[in-house]
Amino acid sequence: MSTIALPNDFETYTACLMGPALWPVLRQGLVEEEPPVSIRLNPFKTCAEAPGANGSHAQQALGDPIIGSEWQPVPWCSMGRYLPRRPPFTFDPLLHAGTYYVQEASSMFIDHVLRQLVHEPVTMLDLCAAPGGKSTTARAALPAGSLLFTNEPVKLRASILAENIQKFGHPDVIVTNNYPADYGRSALMFDVILTDVPCSGEGMFRKDAGAIAEWSKEHVEKCWQLQRSIVQDVWPCLRAGGLLIYSTCTFNAHEDEENVDWICRTLGAESVAVTTLPEWNITQELLGSHRCYRFLPGKTRGEGLFVAVLRKEGEAQQPSGEQTKGKDKRRKDRQKATAQGQRVAIPTDWLQGEQKVYPVRDTLRAIPQAWATAYEAAASRLHIIHAGVTLGTVKGRDIVPDTSLALSTLLYKGAFPLVELSLHDAISFLRKEAVMLPAGTPRGFVVVTYHGHPLGFEKNIGNRANNLYPQEWKIKTTHIPEEIAAIAGKQ
Repeated sequence: MSTIALPNDFETYTACLMGPALWPVLRQGLVEEEPPVSIRLNPFKTCAEAPGANGSHAQQALGDPIIGSEWQPVPWCSMGRYLPRRPPFTFDPLLHAGTYYVQEASSMFIDHVLRQLVHEPVTMLDLCAAPGGKSTTARAALPAGSLLFTNEPVKLRASILAENIQKFGHPDVIVTNNYPADYGRSALMFDVILTDVPCSGEGMFRKDAGAIAEWSKEHVEKCWQLQRSIVQDVWPCLRAGGLLIYSTCTFNAHEDEENVDWICRTLGAESVAVTTLPEWNITQELLGSHRCYRFLPGKTRGEGLFVAVLRKEGEAQQPSGEQTKGKDKRRKDRQKATAQGQRVAIPTDWLQGEQKVYPVRDTLRAIPQAWATAYEAAASRLHIIHAGVTLGTVKGRDIVPDTSLALSTLLYKGAFPLVELSLHDAISFLRKEAVMLPAGTPRGFVVVTYHGHPLGFEKNIGNRANNLYPQEWKIKTTHIPEEIAAIAGKQ
């Protein structure tokens, strides 16, 4: 790692803020140390156990018994793992299957916060969510029966968020492309809101040279004002007694402690303590009295992160959790969807559980019955780009199944023939190239898998098979590195 040059104004201010004990540690971490490599396993697609063990459970994610034993646990997230080196993740089919997410370790602290403070089903909003690391962290940590809204205002980034949510595979998620003010006007209410607000990015200096190039005192000034505006816009959506998790990936107090103090004084909130362990080396607030948590490179094993948890004033309400009760007339719902959309027979055996099916232009969206009412309310007020499971696209009287269905944890495994692919064929499939299916494969739609995990669909038409993987998701590079065996095992 080459030594990086930090902005002079950043060094002057941050040295004063951190003091003589912390600043040399942080500076060395930013300038001289390599950033750690970490992933977070998907508990809904792997059988990972608590951290520690011997790494054997981790083999189900990258499939390699050699490096798996070298993995180390991220102490504040049971699904988090440090890797000894950075493999070419793009070429691991199990990344695309959603069995794990590449995420820097500090951001996994959201898992610890939610598991410690949320014990009943809730409705949660991740307001500034792309590319999806904290959203998938939250969905894994929330109690069963919870519903997660995950939002990104920028259209292109929102599509990346939707892709990662679908690969994660949990159906109890709604993905939206809206501004915070849209939520503020929506009258939707949430028990927990995560505002991982846009910031000056100081915590990413050692990983992203662009963050250094973009930094200036003027940029910091714009950021702290934007952050207050975002929180103020969404504040009406937080229930009395609800939790706001405020986070940035920057170090300066203008965007951190000063904004937390402003939220408490202006909007009405109190800080909430989160229990941590001394060996995690988390630094607490540098200014004021509100409880805050700082991850400092050089001291904590991760990138820069600031987190504060605030409880909105007012009498705490019962968490909203499951949106509707009752197991409603599945057949009637299907008939309604058919009447509103195209005349097709909606499959009854593609998904597990009770679903309500909604036509969305030329696609069919399956929403778990428990939160159909919440979905309908959101659909009338927000721009939803993904929710539940996309069953497929209507073509005449047929439905072409969607990759979202293949990747969902609700997929009924007996719904389609399964074909296991080799590493070479799996990568070819993910590059949207033609992949030959074994002789005797039934005609029609087939789920292709790697190490038993679905990747997507092919349509077998006999002499060839059509690759149905989304064009926008495909691996675009034609180069395959030699070290590919190091992540996917011998094939």
